[in-house]
Amino acid sequence: MRMPSFALRHPRIGLLIVATIAVASWMLLRAPHPATDSMPLAAAGSEAPKPAGPPWLYGRADARFTLIGYADLECPHCRAYFPALKRWIDAHPEVYWQWHHLPLSVHEPAATAGARLAECAGETGGHTTFWQAVAWLYANTRGDGQGVPASLHYPELTPAMQGCLESDRPDAVIRAQAVEAAEQGIAATPALQLRDRETGKTLLLHGPVEGDALLSAIDLLAASGTTVAEPAHSEDMPTGGAGDMPR
Repeated sequence: MRMPSFALRHPRIGLLIVATIAVASWMLLRAPHPATDSMPLAAAGSEAPKPAGPPWLYGRADARFTLIGYADLECPHCRAYFPALKRWIDAHPEVYWQWHHLPLSVHEPAATAGARLAECAGETGGHTTFWQAVAWLYANTRGDGQGVPASLHYPELTPAMQGCLESDRPDAVIRAQAVEAAEQGIAATPALQLRDRETGKTLLLHGPVEGDALLSAIDLLAASGTTVAEPAHSEDMPTGGAGDMPR
């Protein structure tokens, strides 16, 4: 079903986009294939994947726009951004959120340990359980690679989840998502890729992007049709090097 066209929400949309570019490096890309927003659990010789995911979704699955978020569970900026983005998705049913792991080397091994826990929560309990695990990790980690205190244990750990943690299934998902991020030049968190499922166009935004800027990005994609502008680049925003993106 075709979604209604989106009118520009801001009379000074050009000024807002310019202001946003000053704090975020925006890159318009052409999708290499029609968006399916579905990725199987790629682990050779592993058990059959659960039909629920990954990738793990939050919001209406029939939404026109997909917001693919690349995040590190030890990243302080990701942790601060998580509840704000969740509230924004709740208020905008035309967008749903798709989680992709990007554990940063500076936060290892805690970053991957957290990602494995979240993946196994999702494998055994589905989308809701995955997001509950992410919220628990952000609420309890000390951040910056320090991880959750050794004396603190995930309260919803089940035998099935423990079996997942003892396997290599979550590692296959995390590696695949990290490789995908690297192929797109994403090396810092948080990073967002906004995708218009109707046109296949995507827009890459670096850093914790505020709600008004996200709305402007939606308007830009919806108005672009089949013609895509040249990538915009900010001299003030680094594009290389792994690390947390500042607010």
